[in-house]
Amino acid sequence: MKTVAAPYCCVLSLFLSVLVSPSFLRAQSSEPQAIRLVTLLGRPLPVAVAEMHGTFTKYGVTLRSENMPNSDQLRAALKEGSADIAYAAVDNAVALVELAGVDVVIVMGGEGSQNELMVQPDIKSMKELRGKTLIVDAPNTAYALQMKKILALNGLQAGKDYEIKPVGTTPQRFVAMREHPEYAGSMLGPPTSLLAKKAGLVSLGTVQEMIGPYQAAGYFVQRKWAGEHRELVASYLAAIVEAQRWLMYPANKAQVLDLMIKESHLAPEVAAETYEFAMTRPGGYEKDAQLDVTGFTNVLKLRAEVEGQWGGHAPAVEKYYDASYYAAAKSKLKGNE
Repeated sequence: MKTVAAPYCCVLSLFLSVLVSPSFLRAQSSEPQAIRLVTLLGRPLPVAVAEMHGTFTKYGVTLRSENMPNSDQLRAALKEGSADIAYAAVDNAVALVELAGVDVVIVMGGEGSQNELMVQPDIKSMKELRGKTLIVDAPNTAYALQMKKILALNGLQAGKDYEIKPVGTTPQRFVAMREHPEYAGSMLGPPTSLLAKKAGLVSLGTVQEMIGPYQAAGYFVQRKWAGEHRELVASYLAAIVEAQRWLMYPANKAQVLDLMIKESHLAPEVAAETYEFAMTRPGGYEKDAQLDVTGFTNVLKLRAEVEGQWGGHAPAVEKYYDASYYAAAKSKLKGNE
């Protein structure tokens, strides 16, 4: 009886192990891989576009998305592993790292900030917010830090000159201000800020005017999960970039307006105004969903100044942002430029 040479056995064993490895089986499968996305403020428009056009399927991805009632629950979902990717203000990613000890990384941008400090009709200046209650989503992340900085520039300190009360997402804060006149102000962005003005609330200024560029919404993940699913993350991001290109292409304006009306339940005139803000003004949708490094530097600077993080000295952007995932996504788009 012939025996098989040892080297041949080793090669055969290695070959068979590759065939049955999970990565090989995933590569050979035509089944799209699932991603669990958590968001705030409903389904993001680029996600709606990608689903409408079958772009996720094109890149071998299926998506299960869930809208969270506030940023605390969104961060908790990512921390606990019940979500794979989060889309929200990227300062939430920084907070997960620094305040919760979760190794999270930002992989792509999406939108800047067009927030305004909206106040009750009887308030005419920043100084008149002294002694008032202002409302936020969470008191130590993102847009609350914007508000604290703006008021600090006008000589007002949180906890000393005014109180902060957590209420929830942007639409929830608008409703709360309408129902509770004692809630003097909040940071609101389009379309909610537009609706707020129509309801009689007053703007004391914009983030762009008072703080400058600010990286708002972007995609972030647990670093370990992303490393284990690098190809899947790149495929998902590629689908989003392609969808955002379609969203921002001027020839698609009429279809985008219809989508805004449907997804956000906006009146046509509010949708039209929101479109102009999002597509033509600073702080709107970012070209190819690229992270605004200057805007993100400002995010870190605000956290250092307002919360005293890192002893008041902001670290480098690269501590929280890994550009390699975005580069991999863009490489998948070559030929579709």
